[in-house]
Amino acid sequence: MFASATIHTDRFLLRQFCSDDLAFVFEGLSHPDVIHYYGVRYASLEETNEQLIWSNDLQKNEKGIWWVICDKENLDLLGAIGFNDLSKKDQKAEIGFWLLPEHWGKGIITEAANPVCDYAFKELQLRKIEAMVETENDNSKKVLKKIGFDYQETMENCEIKNDKLISLAIYIKLKREDNS
Repeated sequence: MFASATIHTDRFLLRQFCSDDLAFVFEGLSHPDVIHYYGVRYASLEETNEQLIWSNDLQKNEKGIWWVICDKENLDLLGAIGFNDLSKKDQKAEIGFWLLPEHWGKGIITEAANPVCDYAFKELQLRKIEAMVETENDNSKKVLKKIGFDYQETMENCEIKNDKLISLAIYIKLKREDNS
């Protein structure tokens, strides 16, 4: 099992999820603006609890690790960032992130993602981090470019969401040799 990992940035504390985070996760993953481009959504606290179980199981089974992004000054919960689909064999994982809308455009993901990616390369021994973004999600694509991800390709009409075909843009970030 991956050890719990707390990460500090200039403005934020990143920590693993706990049961007290249930209402916050529900607030985020039921908010229409957050879930517009996000892969999961919840209609109740009971459903949302499955997300916390999933997050704990990911870490326990070494298939990923997620952090809550907290404001360092007042410990307000702002969003989440983490990895899933982690493969030790292939030394890669997929990154994901979300923020409550009132925190968009403040550089939060940009600040949180760099140390999270460093953690993945150094502590988890990954060589590649992937991101799959709906092609319409311009904000996430801009963030990925800011944090050093390179566009690879677009998978056209590859998933169904809300009864519509969507396309996904794939971005990757490779471990630099000086990150060892």
